[in-house]
Amino acid sequence: MAINTRFGASESTDPAQAVAELAALIDGPDMDAVLFFCSPDFDLQALGLALKDRFTCPTIGCTSCGHFGPDGFQRSGILGVAISGGGIQLRPYLVTPLASHAEQVAVIADDIRATRESDPHRHRFGMLLVDGLSMAEERLVAELYRRVGNLPIIGGSAGDNLLFKHTHVYAGDGRFLSDAAVFALFASERPVTAFKSQHFAPGPIELVITGADPDKRIVHEMNGEPAAIAYAEALGLSVAELTPCVFSRHPLVLSIGGNALVRSIRNMNEDLSLSCLCAIDEGLIVTLGKALDPLQTITSAFAELHRTMPAPALVIGCDCILRRLEFEQTRIDQDMSELMALNRVFGFFTYGEQYNGVHVNQTL
Repeated sequence: MAINTRFGASESTDPAQAVAELAALIDGPDMDAVLFFCSPDFDLQALGLALKDRFTCPTIGCTSCGHFGPDGFQRSGILGVAISGGGIQLRPYLVTPLASHAEQVAVIADDIRATRESDPHRHRFGMLLVDGLSMAEERLVAELYRRVGNLPIIGGSAGDNLLFKHTHVYAGDGRFLSDAAVFALFASERPVTAFKSQHFAPGPIELVITGADPDKRIVHEMNGEPAAIAYAEALGLSVAELTPCVFSRHPLVLSIGGNALVRSIRNMNEDLSLSCLCAIDEGLIVTLGKALDPLQTITSAFAELHRTMPAPALVIGCDCILRRLEFEQTRIDQDMSELMALNRVFGFFTYGEQYNGVHVNQTL
């Protein structure tokens, strides 16, 4: 049985009208699941109630920094997909508050193991949507991956268009919540696969983190200097020239076990420290990331994906907002938008991505 997808979007700022326009394009008696992403500018209380009233099947989503689908990149409004056929099942688990996630994850893991034992022949993966300002992603995804076991996990941290004030997730009960995450178990009779792509490798310029607050993801010092000064000097810039576009093109890269893990810089603070979107700690040696060709790396990733799974019905993508900023600055955003649409990628721009048991940055 084939998997069927119906995509819809609305640019209306009125919640009721936006949901009505979305539903007109994707609604149907055969819907098994709905996945959506939306602008943080909506009246989220009204939007949540409208979504609950309109869709009776399992429905999940979150606020974003823009989203993408069959028509490429979309900056505002709401974008959704209805999935049916292929024995699709979606079971969302709400995790809130995030400070007590360990106990909640233990219950989720027990339930998922029981589900797999009772129906072992379905293909499954987990999708994590999490408050992008919670700074809880590392612990949450590691705990999920460890406890659930043998389950591919992808995910993204909800965004708010780079305001860094409030981000929200939606689990289907009419509420958009902060200090929360939705872990969605997808099951299908059709095969699934997970993949990750990035276009940064370790560069030649090394920096030693000599002062940090890991819990807050803040780097206070590098090479014994205020972090922003050391970072700017390594780039040959002044502190005044540090902008989100500079951060997007020159992330910090940590090498562990042969893997290059990007640690993106979110912003510079008044005390010249740097806030990151991933965990960072004192004593680590990082490099300024060396950029590869983004279009070439994603084209290669899609080619490999299609060798593994020819003609996928749907590719769900969690793509870092700093990647999009870089695409815009280098004027390849339209090419990237068209390439993503050509490969049927549906998803959103995030404040960080989760892949199996790791929280990462500047990846798809």
